[in-house]
Amino acid sequence: MRTILLMLPLLTACATQAPPLGLHDGRLQPCPASPNCVSSDAGDESHRVEPYRLAGEPQAAWQALQDAVRAFPRATVITVTSDYLHAEFRSFLFRFVDDMEFHLRPAEGIIAVRSASRVGYSDLGVNRRRVEDLRQALRARGVVR
Repeated sequence: MRTILLMLPLLTACATQAPPLGLHDGRLQPCPASPNCVSSDAGDESHRVEPYRLAGEPQAAWQALQDAVRAFPRATVITVTSDYLHAEFRSFLFRFVDDMEFHLRPAEGIIAVRSASRVGYSDLGVNRRRVEDLRQALRARGVVR
């Protein structure tokens, strides 16, 4: 037990440094090989999630997305522009940080999404569930299909 308590500050310190984020050649950063990341830009099925498909006006969906992210518990919007959003989600118990990113692509009729844990190997499906929970919230608002 003492070892765990001594390791906790080290783990939480690691959780504060953001990995490379943002856009690369018009796409979200690739997921690492570990299973604690999902992305609509991923080419492999183990990391792939569907993008949010717009059901109407792109700017209305973009604003609804921002509102929905801010409504999530322990979520903090870090960066928001006209077509990119980065938010941090902290776990309840250990305060680990997951990064969630979105890229509005009106010409494609989608919002691309990526969600990844900063530390560890497996997230037990937390990032995939968060992407789907947010999808449900946006569907309820009528802005995505």
